[in-house]
Amino acid sequence: MRTWFLCKVKYAKETEEGLLKSISEQYLVDAVSFTEAEAILYDRLGSQIRGDFQVTGISKSNIVDVFYYEDADIWHKCKVTYLIADADSGKEKKVTQYMIVTAEDVKQAYDRIQESLSNMLVSFRVPDITESPIVEVFPFEKDEVAEQLPPGNFRPVNQVEEED
Repeated sequence: MRTWFLCKVKYAKETEEGLLKSISEQYLVDAVSFTEAEAILYDRLGSQIRGDFQVTGISKSNIVDVFYYEDADIWHKCKVTYLIADADSGKEKKVTQYMIVTAEDVKQAYDRIQESLSNMLVSFRVPDITESPIVEVFPFEKDEVAEQLPPGNFRPVNQVEEED
């Protein structure tokens, strides 16, 4: 299961008048630790932000899934609720999860979350959708991990065990 970290970054941005204005933005990062989330931010934002920037806060997010559509750049946070049966007691239990989706407006976000979750086996409700202050999402990318490995003869463990 993914762990999403909500990260706040502060930097100086040049306005149209040529003045520097201090801006604080939020980013969502898929990482295994706070340290990795910060490292990903410095790696990705180092080329995007001119000048210095500072990571002012990192916290674990309650977001469980992200749905990205290329035709929109506004992130909407969706509250999704559904009922599941408790295996021990047999009683129904209400589960609430938060997901984000890109959309131009709330209606489109609702339609997209319905479409994205259409394969769920239980019925669900979307009682709340709000526009999120998140500027960009950085999901885990497998290719980046492969690039970080030193050169060598790396093979999956099961292949090595079969040879022994």
